[in-house]
Amino acid sequence: MLGRLPALGDSGRAFVLTVRSPTLRRAQLSFGLMWAGEWAVMVTLGVVAFRDGGAAAVGLVTALRMVPAALLAPFAATVADAIRRERVLAGVGVIRAVALGAAAAVLALDGPLAAVYGLVVLATIVQTLFRPAHSALLPALCTSPQELTSANLVRGLLDSLATLTGPLAAAVLLGVSGAAGSFAACAAASLLAGLLVVALPYEAPPRMRGAPIAARGALDGVRAIAADRRLLLITGLTTAQTFTRGSLSVLSVVVAIELLGTGEPGVGILNAALGAGAVLGSVLALLFVGHGRLALWLGVGVTLWGLPLAGIGAVPDEALVIVLLAAVGIGNALVDVGAFTLPARLVDEAVMARVFAGFEAILTLGVAAGAAVAPFVIELLGIRGALVVLGLLGPAAVIAAWPALQRLDSRMLVRDGDIRLLQMVPMFRPLPQATIEQLAAALEHSVVAGGTAVFEEGDTGDRVYVVEDGRAEVRRGALTIQTLGRGECFGEIALLRECVRTASVRAAPARPLGLASLPSDRFLAAVTGYTASAAAGERVVATRLHELGQLPPAGTAR
Repeated sequence: MLGRLPALGDSGRAFVLTVRSPTLRRAQLSFGLMWAGEWAVMVTLGVVAFRDGGAAAVGLVTALRMVPAALLAPFAATVADAIRRERVLAGVGVIRAVALGAAAAVLALDGPLAAVYGLVVLATIVQTLFRPAHSALLPALCTSPQELTSANLVRGLLDSLATLTGPLAAAVLLGVSGAAGSFAACAAASLLAGLLVVALPYEAPPRMRGAPIAARGALDGVRAIAADRRLLLITGLTTAQTFTRGSLSVLSVVVAIELLGTGEPGVGILNAALGAGAVLGSVLALLFVGHGRLALWLGVGVTLWGLPLAGIGAVPDEALVIVLLAAVGIGNALVDVGAFTLPARLVDEAVMARVFAGFEAILTLGVAAGAAVAPFVIELLGIRGALVVLGLLGPAAVIAAWPALQRLDSRMLVRDGDIRLLQMVPMFRPLPQATIEQLAAALEHSVVAGGTAVFEEGDTGDRVYVVEDGRAEVRRGALTIQTLGRGECFGEIALLRECVRTASVRAAPARPLGLASLPSDRFLAAVTGYTASAAAGERVVATRLHELGQLPPAGTAR
């Protein structure tokens, strides 16, 4: 117990930092409202469809609303990689509010259910773009892997609260004002979520300033996932979880109404139990997951999505069902932080929204497949047999993937060290998380023998260096002007001023010099693309030239 106290303090400080940031706070509240509404929509739609045609109708309607959303999301995501992402979020909120408000009106007027289903499909298509845009926005609002993980932990907590409050609100509204009132409340939540992020203040990445919207790049996100084994691993396991989630959207209705006999409000109660577990899982994630090993925790989360369902099939007691669904909720919280933090650290910022949209599309197809398959499995094996069989799929996938998850975590620990090194450099410190992550991925490591030159005065500059280990001597002629240690950089002036080196740099004679270097294109795109880093770079140039004992004449740089 005592060993966890430092983790508790660290997690608490990370949480406070996230909440105190005005931009992060608004972005996170927007997400929480949107997702509470989504869970309420899922419960309300499940009840409406069950009234209309039983378990088969629930599965069919769930699949029909998910498949179009999954297929169209990658094309819609080209917008989120071309314009400011908070504008995408605001647009999603408004369009979704209109669609759900119209669905509420149709139900209130006893209109055709086909129209209600069509409007909810439209709302789902728009909703599918929200999380990719939000996931791509968060790295632009953060400045370190720890802050990004913290932001995803906080978002996971809000998601968990939404998983609890959305179904509970739906249960209350279904009893008080019916499905029409529930859809109307979801419309209001979507509108408020969109308004919260209007004119969100932050410095957008340089490539988004005036970038054209290119539909031909819609599948770039899917291609990026297919080309990266790490992304394929994350996507495959998370799809196993969403397949189980789709199955549960059918199973929860059948369990509540037929197996337990708790009626329609019982559907909301069972989903709320999942939400209560998700809140607990988010608290546990703040304590444990924030310190790394995100891939392994992802595997644990996927396992927890499945094993409790098998337990429900084995012992369908009402109290035990609630406890086991709470365990599923814990798994949900663990999956979310890994599934949305790791891709944000692995993907190029220029295609990040499209990658997340492709990721979301695949996951949504997983939900649709699970919802479509569940009625057939129920028909074949009965509700209890279906719970056992469908519940064991995710754990089996995790067992097969466990060694790969361990390797991924080891690689990310190395990346964390590179980022910490870069953040010791004043020019890199102000950069958003997505940018510094890309710089860390582009680092090249080398060792120079003691007394050996890294470059000579008058050489052409093609990269910048950061001292990783040992000492570097900056020399003019035979005179040593400065000695640099770990976390100090050199070679930046030649790149920022587009000139030759104005000094030589050698490894100190006593020991080898460990270096991490960046090519000029990566360095310049990052440092000159953001106001704070560009200003820091100019200050470094002025200081270094002063140390060299010269003003910065045109055509000269180190």
